[in-house]
Amino acid sequence: MSILGLKKKQPKTFKVKVITMDAEMEFSCEVKWKGKDLFDLVCRTVGLRETWFFGLRYTVKDTYAWLKPDKRVLDQEVPKDSPITFNFLAKFFPEKVEEELVQEITQHLFFLQVKKQILDEEIFCSPEASVLLASYAVQAKYGDFDTNFHKPGFLAQDELLPKTVVMQYQMTADMWEEKITAWYAEHRGLARDEAEMEYLKIAQDLEMYGVSYFEITQNKRDTNLLLGVDAQGLHIYSPNSKLAPNKSFPWSGIRNISYSEKEFTIKPLDKKKDVFKFYSSQLRVNKLILQLCIGNHDLFMRRRKVDSIEVQQMKAQAKEEKARKKMERQILAREKQMREEAERAKEEMERRLFQLQDEARLANEALLRSEETADLLAEKAQIAEEEAKLLAHKAAEAEQERQRLEVTAMKTKEEKRLMEQKMREAEQLAVKLVEQSERRLKEADHLKQDLTEAKDAERRAKQKLLEITKTTYPVPYSAPPAPPAPPEAADFACESPPARLDFKDSDMKRLSMEIERERLEYMEKSKHLQDQLKELKSEIESLKLEEQQQQQASLYNLHSEARGYIPDLSAKCNFLG
Repeated sequence: MSILGLKKKQPKTFKVKVITMDAEMEFSCEVKWKGKDLFDLVCRTVGLRETWFFGLRYTVKDTYAWLKPDKRVLDQEVPKDSPITFNFLAKFFPEKVEEELVQEITQHLFFLQVKKQILDEEIFCSPEASVLLASYAVQAKYGDFDTNFHKPGFLAQDELLPKTVVMQYQMTADMWEEKITAWYAEHRGLARDEAEMEYLKIAQDLEMYGVSYFEITQNKRDTNLLLGVDAQGLHIYSPNSKLAPNKSFPWSGIRNISYSEKEFTIKPLDKKKDVFKFYSSQLRVNKLILQLCIGNHDLFMRRRKVDSIEVQQMKAQAKEEKARKKMERQILAREKQMREEAERAKEEMERRLFQLQDEARLANEALLRSEETADLLAEKAQIAEEEAKLLAHKAAEAEQERQRLEVTAMKTKEEKRLMEQKMREAEQLAVKLVEQSERRLKEADHLKQDLTEAKDAERRAKQKLLEITKTTYPVPYSAPPAPPAPPEAADFACESPPARLDFKDSDMKRLSMEIERERLEYMEKSKHLQDQLKELKSEIESLKLEEQQQQQASLYNLHSEARGYIPDLSAKCNFLG
């Protein structure tokens, strides 16, 4: 048994994922929907009214294409994946962003797309312009620069500069951040939409801004060229240069663009100029070029006409919205300023309160210290008074000691004077003794000389007597030695008759011995006197030295006592002062 007429049931919907520059959305679409239905749904979801700039782009093999609005979605060459992925991007770019972009969401989407193209190096940007654009991007993301929140390193996770610019200079991430922050600090007060608009105003002057490039070949010559399509017209570039076009065809100077399979023909408005033809090898790319040419030309003509009622209403609403937001920002700025002033006043009051509390605490501590100091000063004053009394007593004792020392010094001086007088008398006595000794020595010498002469005279007299006795008289006995006599007496004795001599040798010896004994005694007395004199001198010297030492010791003790007590008293007085 077979069942006939059964067919597989087709689904009525399909899944779509739309990726915008800042979000991802998924929709369930009906099979019969055209491209315009899906595009309108995305615009309503995003809140976009300036729909003529945007489109839904999808990837086909090695190129991309834009979803056609008047054809069913599933009938186009869209990917067969589920969900089908589309990118919601700007398809056409305005000539002057400040005049043409009305809605804030439109500005924001353009800002995100242009920033990504610059970072991906699809739009060439010089290092200086890159740093300036990065500063506006930071202002749009973080608001006004604040040193309390935006510490060094807060941009470490943000991609702000093209890699080529970063690699071109030998600078660290901190150095780039410092340069960006220097510009960022200058943008204080700009709201997010204002910072994004400033970003777009700078970016629209870049040579590659809003240009779509395609590879082409020129007619009759297989020369590789680049075709650029933007809001101003068509441009022909060399393959290695996308900045300066070799030839340009503005929309105002183009009369017609015809397309036949792979051949494009550009007819200038001036019939005298040559027709320019070029070829593109891929049919899909040719259709894309034609779409971009038609869309950019339509917008070019639209800008030169009076705005439609819808656009006028949008601009009026946008103007009112901007005025309202400006008013809100002003109010917010005033409130912020007032809040900051209130916070500053609060901080100042808290600081003042803490200061007063500190002052009160210090005052209490000072009062306690003053009371303790007063007690201490009273105690110190009592101690100082007792020390003053003790010092006065010591001073009195020192004065008595000084007077005693003066009396002792006077006595010592008197004793010294007496000792000096005795010493002088002893010296005079010693001198006299020395003189007497010398005189006695001289007398002893004279006596010795007289004795010698007497002995000689006695010997001669004996000789004479012997001679006489031998010739005249016999000598019965030996006569004693005669005393010395002068020569005249000797001669006289020889002539006179012989007489008896009473001088004996024993008397002479005795006399000589007495003289010698007296001389020795005198020498001993003189030596003893000199020894006494030396002892007296040494005693005087020792007394002088002892006197000086006693005086110095007394003065030193007196000075030490005075110095030991007076500084203490002065220190106490200084402390009390």
